[in-house]
Amino acid sequence: MNINAIKGEADYDAALQEIGSLLDAEEGSPEADRLEVLTALVSAYEQQHYPMPLPDPIEAIRCYMETRGLTRKDLEKCIGSRGRVSEILSRERPLTLAMIRRLSAQLGIPGDILIQPYALAPKATKQHPREEQAAPAA
Repeated sequence: MNINAIKGEADYDAALQEIGSLLDAEEGSPEADRLEVLTALVSAYEQQHYPMPLPDPIEAIRCYMETRGLTRKDLEKCIGSRGRVSEILSRERPLTLAMIRRLSAQLGIPGDILIQPYALAPKATKQHPREEQAAPAA
């Protein structure tokens, strides 16, 4: 089994192509062992050269809800009242450390995703009707 380090894009492409040809390798065979080693090398190369940023915390929560069939009501045990869940999901209020801990422990969302900074919705400024300026008299 002659396997070399992946030192550039050409080596990376060749390794991917070989992985593709080994996907049907029988478990326990030398080909399966080769596949395992090549996959580890490709994974290490990708982590170094194509790092994936962590997802936005609110989008991660939404994704977990969608993939697990959860509703906003299911989040109440982690976040608080129905109104608080709405504020979090609409980005009107940031997650607190306690919320992050409960979301991680109860739903399995990794804490390193939830602690990432994220943008809050800009606050809507409502003008009171009496504060509106009347059109100047002619």
